Amino acid sequence: MSASRPNRLFRNKSAKIAAIPMILTAMVVFVGGTLWTVAYSFTNSKLLPRWKLVGLDQYERLWESRRWLISIENLFLYGLFMLVLSFVIGFVLAALMDQKIRFENTFRTIMLYPFALSFIVTGLVWQWILNPDFGVQHIVRSIGFETFTFDPLYTADIALFGVMIAGLWQGSGLIMVLMLAGLRGIDQEIWKASRVDGIPAWKTYVFVIIPMMKPVFITTLVLIASSIVKVYDLIVAQTGGGPGLSTEMPAKYVYDYLFGAQNLGQGFAASTMMLLAVLIVVIPWAMLEFGGKKRV
Repeated sequence: MSASRPNRLFRNKSAKIAAIPMILTAMVVFVGGTLWTVAYSFTNSKLLPRWKLVGLDQYERLWESRRWLISIENLFLYGLFMLVLSFVIGFVLAALMDQKIRFENTFRTIMLYPFALSFIVTGLVWQWILNPDFGVQHIVRSIGFETFTFDPLYTADIALFGVMIAGLWQGSGLIMVLMLAGLRGIDQEIWKASRVDGIPAWKTYVFVIIPMMKPVFITTLVLIASSIVKVYDLIVAQTGGGPGLSTEMPAKYVYDYLFGAQNLGQGFAASTMMLLAVLIVVIPWAMLEFGGKKRV
């Protein structure tokens, strides 16, 4: 035992030393890159970054831009519906899967498969499916329903919901797996006690199971919220931000100004606001996850 303790200490020390390059890389690449972006958002950088401070001018222009304001409105609407529907669909699928159904592994794989696809592939597939010339509308009309109309990506008022369909299709499987893991972690004695007391299953879920799954819900919330803030691929693949500005998003605004309009200062300001939105989500999660835990 006495010989194994020095070996264990040596291994722990070696592991800490081996982690130093990773920590330095994270500090330089992520923290350094973030600080560099924030700093240059206060400059008048155009095609190339240049240190010519203009104060808050870039942020003033940003919030006076109609395109940016519309992208924020779209993000809020998209995020609200995605958040609610992702939770509801994911939890319902997990609850059904938790009934020990036959071929559970097969169904779980099928539901999780879309998450393995890139957002670009998902966006293109659903663009084809929702295309009125050869998608769902064309198929339904070809079987006799001539007046049937289903072209959400080509109607400005509902184009955002067409994008949402693709997002839900891809992300619901992951939410289902996370919820299922949480449900499988619930002690089965709770279910047995509720059945003995004659408590309906839905009441057990609402008043007992869901409150016990708080850590799973918080983690899921962070994952969904962070993916919502940076949604870009689906928009580009399906609508390109159209019709008009009906599906414009902040991430697309950032990309267009950084690489299209060659206005680095404006792009950096927009990306800094997106970073702020992510921090608003992550910091409360970190406080709930780690701040409330006291060492004994």
